[in-house]
Amino acid sequence: MDFQLQDYDPINGLKPSENCAVVGICGKDPVFLKIYTSLRTLQHRGQEASGVAIYDNGKINAIKVDGLVHEGFKPYIEKGLTPKGIVGIGHNRYSTAGMKNITGAGPFLISTAMGDMAISHNGEITNYEILRDELKELGVPFVTKTDTEVMLNLLARTIRQRGIKNGIKSSMEILQGAYSVALMIGERMYAIRDPKGFRPLILGKSGNDIIVASESAAIDVVGGKVIRDVQPGEVIEIFNGEITTLFTLRSQRISHCMFEYVYFARPDSIIDGTEVYNSRYQLGTNLAREAPAEADVVIPVPDSGRTQALSYASELKMEYSEGLFKNRYSERTFIMPGNMERDGAVKLKLNPIKSVVNGKRIVLVDDSIVRGTTMKRIVSLLRSFGAREIHVRIASPKIVAPCYFGVDMKTRDQFIALNKTDQQICDEVGADSLAYLSIEGLIKSIGMDKKSLCIGCLTGEYPVKILGEKEDVQTTLEF
Repeated sequence: MDFQLQDYDPINGLKPSENCAVVGICGKDPVFLKIYTSLRTLQHRGQEASGVAIYDNGKINAIKVDGLVHEGFKPYIEKGLTPKGIVGIGHNRYSTAGMKNITGAGPFLISTAMGDMAISHNGEITNYEILRDELKELGVPFVTKTDTEVMLNLLARTIRQRGIKNGIKSSMEILQGAYSVALMIGERMYAIRDPKGFRPLILGKSGNDIIVASESAAIDVVGGKVIRDVQPGEVIEIFNGEITTLFTLRSQRISHCMFEYVYFARPDSIIDGTEVYNSRYQLGTNLAREAPAEADVVIPVPDSGRTQALSYASELKMEYSEGLFKNRYSERTFIMPGNMERDGAVKLKLNPIKSVVNGKRIVLVDDSIVRGTTMKRIVSLLRSFGAREIHVRIASPKIVAPCYFGVDMKTRDQFIALNKTDQQICDEVGADSLAYLSIEGLIKSIGMDKKSLCIGCLTGEYPVKILGEKEDVQTTLEF
């Protein structure tokens, strides 16, 4: 999603959607507006709801709002009703587990004997239903069906029993799946990343403020500097301007999500030492080397295919042009009348530039295909404007399996590529040719070792045990 406010594709074809952005700031001055700005910067990671929890006068106060950050918080800012504390966390939500409304939005807040606790979570706990049932049997009440509420209650219980350090460690030994977390216990803040590092979490500083965020861009925008990534399995305490690593729970294998580099993260972010823009540029370069096409012009599907199309064209010394104009104000298509045709919705969002398209042989580049519905409609739209040939090139491998770690791809019947050849997919979307980047090309483009990436949605083999799925390697935790 190269455009900051890119929505997941709402036109029934569905782009995969990431669940949530996490921000935490601990400083010496009120932090609300800084958290607000960071959440706006990370709006692309969740547009369903947002929330802020801030420690002030001995308790944590939370505000949750529906929709986009600037819309939801506007009344609070205008009326001067924002919390005034100097330690707080924020959250943008796109749900993959639990209710799709404000009730399931973060941060989650509970009161305990140790004081108030609040949590913002990006990822997905794969065993949360089992843990929820176990906690309910112990008398723990639940308001939602979200995995984040389960995590918070588990942490509260183990911390009460064993103290903060050992309690968090005990919970991490039980939790399975993906979690990058900003946790508040009173005025102390903690950054927690799961031992495989599925989801990013970045540590930075701006003046007297210490910041944790899902992407480095959120630190840049508030005038900060990145210190480093929170390491997989690391737990950091932030208190009184000090940064302390409590412990690191190590795994034999790291499993960074490859889709962060292909689609989710902003191109100006640097995650686990890798610049997202550079990875996307290399994706297009390697796609050109693997799947060249004879054509007159290379155009991207805006905005997700822009960087890859640019490098594809550069590598093959072909003309690059913006052949599809995107209506920036059509993102939130839920406001459209319910009886509007889906094809009409595509036309509202994208309109070809006739001088670029008419009579031309086109290479159409995008970052990924899930169901193929949107690609089919875009190909049809380009043909209606006179495209002579359309050669679809996808700058990632085929998606053939569900994600269990925080991406909204849950069932195999979603995937156009499952059990189909490239030619069959090509025929289905109506293109003249179609090709995907290879898994080897993907790994080379990102610049990480294959063993450091989670590519389960491409292979059907996962870095942790999932009931009914194949596991690609046995791993254990180490201290």
